[in-house]
Amino acid sequence: MKNKILNSIIIFMIGLILGIASKLFDIYTEILGNIFSEFAVWILFGTLISIYSDNKKKAMINVFLFCMGMLITYYLTAHITNSVYDLVFIKGWTLFACISPIFAYFTWMAKERGILPIIIRLGIIVTSVFSSMFLFTFDIFDLIINLILIYFLLFKKIKRSN
Repeated sequence: MKNKILNSIIIFMIGLILGIASKLFDIYTEILGNIFSEFAVWILFGTLISIYSDNKKKAMINVFLFCMGMLITYYLTAHITNSVYDLVFIKGWTLFACISPIFAYFTWMAKERGILPIIIRLGIIVTSVFSSMFLFTFDIFDLIINLILIYFLLFKKIKRSN
């Protein structure tokens, strides 16, 4: 029990750290700012958190904590550094964080057997690739991130206790 709580706390802390880092990347480094401003990297992180969680419920909790940690520190860092940010984005990303457990639930299932997990895997990949291509400028970093995502969803075996 203690280990499971500790893992969720660590996931939350990683979210906190990545929220700060992401905002600082936006301010100080164009390349990392661009990478961490696109969906593909966050889809990859959310996917990895989900598929490596012990069960669906844990995936839902971990992804939610990760997203909330990231949001808290991203916008706190934006406020402290007097960076530009918009209330509409805060509301949108908060809404996304609130529904992220639903995505995590299905993403956890992506590593199971059957037709639904295959559809889920392909849906995650298509969403990531198309967001990279049509919402942002597709570059080498998007290619690398999407190839890593494809590896974990299609090829990497994950041991789960049944």
